[in-house]
Amino acid sequence: MNFSIKELTEGIKSGDKRILGKAITLVESKKPEHRIQAEELLKAILPFTGNSIRIGITGTPGAGKSTFIENFGRLAVSKGKKVAVLAIDPSSSLNKGSILGDKTRMEELAKEQNAFIRPSPSSGFLGGVANTTFETMLICEAAGYDFILIETVGVGQSEVLVSDITDVFLFLKIIGGGDELQAIKRGIMEMVDVIFINKVDEENLTKAKNTKIELMRALHFMPSKEKDWKVPVLLGSALNNKGLDDVFGEIQAFISLKIKNNSFTKTREIQARKRFDYWVQEYILQKTKQEKNIENAYELHKKNASELKSNPSSEAKIFVEKLFKK
Repeated sequence: MNFSIKELTEGIKSGDKRILGKAITLVESKKPEHRIQAEELLKAILPFTGNSIRIGITGTPGAGKSTFIENFGRLAVSKGKKVAVLAIDPSSSLNKGSILGDKTRMEELAKEQNAFIRPSPSSGFLGGVANTTFETMLICEAAGYDFILIETVGVGQSEVLVSDITDVFLFLKIIGGGDELQAIKRGIMEMVDVIFINKVDEENLTKAKNTKIELMRALHFMPSKEKDWKVPVLLGSALNNKGLDDVFGEIQAFISLKIKNNSFTKTREIQARKRFDYWVQEYILQKTKQEKNIENAYELHKKNASELKSNPSSEAKIFVEKLFKK
C-alpha cells in the first residue's frame, strides 16, 4: 500500500473516495501482510463507526434490485443523506472472476457527490454477501455515510445470511405467473422487515394487489421478528420512482421502533459476535495451512473425505482433535 494507516484513516474520515476505495481493497485482500494492515486500519476507524442505517436488499434475479437501489439512493441523497452502495457480484466458482457491472448500471447515482458505489466479488462466499462486507461497511460508516445499501446476490435461501450484518432486510418481489408464493423461501419470509412489490403499473395493478394480499396472509403465519412491527407490503415502480418515498418512511419507522424497543444496539452486538465466530474459524484455517506438519494432516484428512474413505464430518472431527492436541 502507498498509504500509511494514518493517511488511510484521515482520508476515510474526510470522505476522500479514492482513499476509501484503497482502504476497501486493503480489507478485501487475502495477503497476510495486508490482513495485518487491515486489522490496524479497522481498529483505527472503529470509534467513528456505527452511525449509519444498514439495509440489505434482496430479491430474485430480474426483481429490479439495481434500479431500485439507484433511484432509492438518489431519493435518500435528495433528503440530505450520504449513501454508500455495496453491490455484491456473483463470482465464478471456477476462477473466482466477477462481472462487477453494478456501477455501470447505476450511472446516475454514481454521479452524485454524496453517493459511493463499490462492487465487490462474493468470491464464492455463501449468503449472498462477500466475506468482508461487514468490514467494508464499517469503513463506509467511518466515512460518514448515513445509509449503507447492500445489494446481495440473488442465490436463494442461503441469502438470508445478509440479515446478520444489516439493520433492515428489504425484499423485492415482482409479479409472476402461477402461485405467487411458491418461489419465496420460508427463510426469507421469516427474516424480512419490508417487502416492496416492484414493476407495478396500471396494467398489472389488480394482480399486484392480489399478490400483496397473499404475501400479507403468508406473513400472518410467520413469527414476529420485531415486537410491535407488522411487515409492510408496498406497491410501486422503482423505474418510475413510485412508492420509494413509502419505503423510505417505513425504513425510518422500523429503525425508530427498534431503538424504542432497545433492540437496535442489542441486534448489532449479536451480529458482531457472529463476525467474531466467523473470523475465529477463518484464522484457525489460515494458521492450519501455515504450519507444515499440521497442513500435511489437514490435506490427508481432506483427501480421505473427498475420496469418501470415511464420512467428511468424521474426518474433520479427527483432524480438529489432532489440531488441538498439538
